[in-house]
Amino acid sequence: MVVGIVVVTAGFAPAFGERRLDDPAAAAVRQAIDLVLRGHEPYPAVAIDRHWTLVAANRIVPTLLAGLDAELLTPPVNVLRLSLHPNGLAPRIANLPQWRSHLLERLKRQIAASGDPGLEALHEELVRLPGPRVAGARLAAGASPAESLVVPLQLRTPDGTLALISTTTVFGTPVDVALSELALECFYPADAESAELLRRLAAR
Repeated sequence: MVVGIVVVTAGFAPAFGERRLDDPAAAAVRQAIDLVLRGHEPYPAVAIDRHWTLVAANRIVPTLLAGLDAELLTPPVNVLRLSLHPNGLAPRIANLPQWRSHLLERLKRQIAASGDPGLEALHEELVRLPGPRVAGARLAAGASPAESLVVPLQLRTPDGTLALISTTTVFGTPVDVALSELALECFYPADAESAELLRRLAAR
């Protein structure tokens, strides 16, 4: 299937485990994931499970992850760990205090809603990582009211800094609980300069 090709060429192995890939429910989800990931290019997008494990990514994502610690990119890849680890994206995030706080707050809400011990362990791991201390504040100093509604990711690249905002799409199915817990994280440029930079990166 095309989604499997997208995952492997991006450098990540499929994360469906022992699930039957010929299951009609799985096939429908794979097709939907493929359509969204490919259709979202040249903007980055990933598919994750409920524990934030990477399932698939479109072709722009490996470009943004180039040069990171190979251990963090070895499947299973946890996208929160990859984002906040000092050997991951953390040094490249210009607004790391704000983004770190945003991710941890989001994870805490997920834990409160699910009571998932795996997520609790992940949260404990992430808060122990070296990084900026924000004392529970969700926004960096000087954040505008607009930024309190949409938290941007400001990612440094060799060609300039990308300003990205994200949306989450969740698929549901009454047939398979694991598939119903897949989510798509789609990032959009927050300004014209970021849009142009992503187009240039994708063209390489």
